[in-house]
Amino acid sequence: MALIEEMDRSGNWLFRWRSFLPLLLFFGAIPLVLLGHVEWTVMSAAPDGTWIWPLVCLSVGMAGQTVRAWCVGYTPRGTSGRNTKEGQVAESLNTLGMYSICRHPLYLGNLLMWLGIVMYMGHVWFTVAFLLTYVLYYERIMFAEEQFLRGKFGQAYLDWSSNVPAFWPALRHWMGPEVSFSLKNVLKREYNGFFAMFLSFAWVDGLHMFRQHGWEGLFIQPFWLVLLAFAFVVFMVLRTLKKTTKVLDVAGREYV
Repeated sequence: MALIEEMDRSGNWLFRWRSFLPLLLFFGAIPLVLLGHVEWTVMSAAPDGTWIWPLVCLSVGMAGQTVRAWCVGYTPRGTSGRNTKEGQVAESLNTLGMYSICRHPLYLGNLLMWLGIVMYMGHVWFTVAFLLTYVLYYERIMFAEEQFLRGKFGQAYLDWSSNVPAFWPALRHWMGPEVSFSLKNVLKREYNGFFAMFLSFAWVDGLHMFRQHGWEGLFIQPFWLVLLAFAFVVFMVLRTLKKTTKVLDVAGREYV
């Protein structure tokens, strides 16, 4: 099998399971946090400023969620690739809004969300390794997506991609979207990732507490516990609205 076909095949496989494979990080945090040497301050809310690092990590994660929300809020119906049994699906090529400055803005948002969590683990070299792994992991997915888009949209795709970077945004290329921002679309599509991010932060914090105090420290600090409770309530409310009502439906937007 030619290398280009192998990359396309593996990229499509990773694309289909891209929402689940990163969850390996969730369990990989156990030995890393419990057995490794913590190099960044991640612990208690003492007055000596030790909450600075957790807040930095949370800010990085929320920056990723903001990028995703900004992208999803301006996404018209039929332009985003989706997980289906048949593979990738796209009815039209989106070249405006976030897609005018970056070809894969959702994956940039994913990177920042995961990076905040990895940083909170407190290990410099693991963070570096995560960044390198993320690049290799999503490089295959982006390759497969672009093969699909190039085959479907031809010259229109080539014209767009020649001026827009794949991952790091080029703000000077910004072109405003044709549709208005839809908060409902964001709420409908992003509640899973929002809850998963806070669950992951709370999970890592619980591991840090256990590492520091043993079984007596088997708890989550109130700061993360409150945020997790809030995220859970948001998750349950939005999931219920999505599954049982049409409150979050918006004409001309993606329904996934």
